[in-house]
Amino acid sequence: MSEIETRLESLGITLPEAPKPLGNFAPYLIDGEFLYISGQISVDLGGNIHRGKLGETVSLEQGQVAAKWCAVGLLARAKAALGTLDRVEKLIKLGAFVNAIPDFIDHPKVVNGASDFFVEVLGPEKANHVRFAVGSSSLPAGAAVEIEAVFRIQV
Repeated sequence: MSEIETRLESLGITLPEAPKPLGNFAPYLIDGEFLYISGQISVDLGGNIHRGKLGETVSLEQGQVAAKWCAVGLLARAKAALGTLDRVEKLIKLGAFVNAIPDFIDHPKVVNGASDFFVEVLGPEKANHVRFAVGSSSLPAGAAVEIEAVFRIQV
């Protein structure tokens, strides 16, 4: 078991099987020392999609939990792509979309749910990343959050 998976286990999280894409696109792409992972929606370990709009039916705290589940999905996808999470050297970038009402302004706080989770699992050095967090009028399957990632990996 990888060091990252050991940390996940200590948090009570066993990575699920990588989800199937919801469209005609690659779920991930390895290009040299970079792993690009397509957007992962907020699906928990029970397969439940965290749905709704921030500022309407979803609270800030619920949005942060949804963002965390996106991060879990990203790690599941990384493991499927790499065979082991030991090959992850660094999280480079997160791109996040938050399903929100027009007046909602706390998109970065929502995405902190994913960023904080990555720091906890990867450690501050490997998880120090850049990101964007923007609002969206809707997301696939009505998800509250969708996040994509770029990792630097061992080749």
